[in-house]
Amino acid sequence: MAQRDGKSRTEKYSKGPKNHKGGDFSKFNKKNSPKARPMGKQAPKSAPKKEDTTIEMMAGGTMRLNKYIAHAGVCSRREADKLISTGVITVNSKIVTELGFKVEAGDKVHMDGQLLIAEKLQYVLLNKPKGFITTTDDPQERKTVMDLIARASDERIYPVGRLDIATTGLLLFTNDGDMAKKLTHPKHRVRKVYHVFLDKAVTKVDMMDIVKGFDLEDGPINVDKISYVDGDRSKKEVGIQIHSGRNRIVRRIFEHLGYEVTKLDRVVFGGLTKKDLPRGKWRKLSPGEVDFLKMI
Repeated sequence: MAQRDGKSRTEKYSKGPKNHKGGDFSKFNKKNSPKARPMGKQAPKSAPKKEDTTIEMMAGGTMRLNKYIAHAGVCSRREADKLISTGVITVNSKIVTELGFKVEAGDKVHMDGQLLIAEKLQYVLLNKPKGFITTTDDPQERKTVMDLIARASDERIYPVGRLDIATTGLLLFTNDGDMAKKLTHPKHRVRKVYHVFLDKAVTKVDMMDIVKGFDLEDGPINVDKISYVDGDRSKKEVGIQIHSGRNRIVRRIFEHLGYEVTKLDRVVFGGLTKKDLPRGKWRKLSPGEVDFLKMI
């Protein structure tokens, strides 16, 4: 278990107030976030820098067709199997519907007549500032997150999930369709931690109600942990950990109880943190971080 200030990171988020089902964010220091690396006992040891995002063929110079399609940025491998089954994929001008079919180096793969090119897999982490929308294109010509990572990759990369225009913090980009689907699917319970700033002090009763859960217009909410932020005597700042990816879920939780979220910052995503990543800047994930996300 990685240690910091004499305590493991898990310990810092594991203690809760008396009779409090949720975790304790009293150590959720708003000035010093944990290091930008996977957390927990499965976090990989630091690995030497290397380029491991190239598309590699299997032994014999082959690759499964669904993987090739996923690496072309079309969809996940499971969704690629569905495309193959429908007969919209051709290899060297011949329709292929066989699941498990393998392509060789130099094969030409098309989908509905469009040539697919397997790309290098890229993983870019952005500390999103306020005022940018999470979309690849905006008809209203507003500022988008794509403007911020324009120089991050020569490949086409896309945001994993979204943060609304007023929300800041961690946003991952990739062309790895399998990983993107895994990180956004509820069953994988990918951990997200938010630093929430509110217009008034949050009562302990409301904190307990959030942990117990209640129904919103689109179904029940499930919060993993919640607590006040260390050092904030006003009780207007809380840390909340969730795994849901529903639209504006954190804002709607507090609005339901009569609070206004004045600022919202995502500080942890899937074990990645903002340490040494200034607002508006991006960095590429290390091979160890990529491996950790693949284990989720």
